[in-house]
Amino acid sequence: MPSLKTKLARPDARLTLHICTIPSAIIPQAMAAAGADGVIIDMEHGAIDYADAHAMIAATAVTDCAPLVRVVENRADHVKRALDMGAEGIVFPMIRSADDARRAVASMRYPPDGNRGFGPFVAQSRWNTTLMGYVADIAPNLVCCLLIETRDSVDNIDAICAVEGIDLLIPAQFDLSTDLGLMGQFDHPDFLAAVGRIETAAKAADIPLGQVALTREAAQAAYAKGYRVTAGFDAIWLRNAAQAATDWSRE
Repeated sequence: MPSLKTKLARPDARLTLHICTIPSAIIPQAMAAAGADGVIIDMEHGAIDYADAHAMIAATAVTDCAPLVRVVENRADHVKRALDMGAEGIVFPMIRSADDARRAVASMRYPPDGNRGFGPFVAQSRWNTTLMGYVADIAPNLVCCLLIETRDSVDNIDAICAVEGIDLLIPAQFDLSTDLGLMGQFDHPDFLAAVGRIETAAKAADIPLGQVALTREAAQAAYAKGYRVTAGFDAIWLRNAAQAATDWSRE
């Protein structure tokens, strides 16, 4: 049964959702074995196609690691296909307004609550259930995650947070800083003010927050501020570990 939605609802949650950009089922399998609460299979920026995504989702079966898919854009056809492969949730990029948020939520729900087309023919097997079992037990427990990564989304953050059905917000620091004209300047006062507005709105709406944290110190700082999720990138973890091994040989 899906478990990430329940975990996110715990006020004391400290969870990990690693972003997978490498098109291999071995990556989420290894992340799951390491104890990750979930993986975000990145179809927006990575080299992952639908066949890869299906194999990566399947690799998390019989584990407590939730497979989420970051779709290339906020479109119902992308969402439908990812969920019908068995994804436990969707990560939506470039959410700019409350209308965008409502469209995202609706694309994950069957009528009359949304507009998702019916076709969990593969997903039923991923979840070891039946077609109607999927509708009754799996579909209501899927996770909707929105990326807040533009000036417009910050300006509209209170209205976005008022939309029912959002399970997780992630201030996407790279895109947000870029849209603000401050690429990579994560200590700039304007960037910090924008993130502060997101944090305040999410807290008021009781929506969990997540962020990228590539060091122990960054993760602990995020949890201390009330974030419930930290994330890293498979390609960065791999490069950092390989760099460390290279450094050992040159000491």
